[in-house]
Amino acid sequence: MHLADIAETQSGYTFRSRLEPEPTGDISVVQMKDISDSNRLELDEVIRTSLPGGKPKRHLLQPGDLLFRSRGRSYGAALVPEQIGSAVLAAPLLRIRPTKVIPEYLYWFINTPGVQERLAALATGTSVQMITTDALKSLDVPVPSLARQRAIAHAAALAEREQALMQGIAARRKTLATHILMNIAIEAKS
Repeated sequence: MHLADIAETQSGYTFRSRLEPEPTGDISVVQMKDISDSNRLELDEVIRTSLPGGKPKRHLLQPGDLLFRSRGRSYGAALVPEQIGSAVLAAPLLRIRPTKVIPEYLYWFINTPGVQERLAALATGTSVQMITTDALKSLDVPVPSLARQRAIAHAAALAEREQALMQGIAARRKTLATHILMNIAIEAKS
């Protein structure tokens, strides 16, 4: 099936002027900088503001939405968590709202290396490569049963967690080795 058959796709909210932060604003604005290289939505530094005319209902994010990078060095997607609150997505990001698949399955699928290569092939433009909404909608997505989607999403989440733990272990080993070697160097000096 095409992505258009299993999800709604919409461009982010277009700001007519420079985005002005308002710490007491009534809405958060998710921008490209808020999505990590590992395709995680980082809510810690999301800008809050007030929008003229109030909250644009059709642009409000919901848990389970995917935030797709349509430009840049990667065309990955981030999954919107439960604790998103009142937020909109800024253009040029695209919102993907799954309707016939589990969001976690679609998140896994879009971020796989093979799909990333296919998306890169769909990119257009000379100075700035980008994926158009229509090109994204044409992406072929295999749709297994809901039970298999859940199993794939669960296994992918476990693999991602294992990778994060292994990176943490490697960083701690490096710190420990540096500390031991520094102690040896200091002892040899005395």
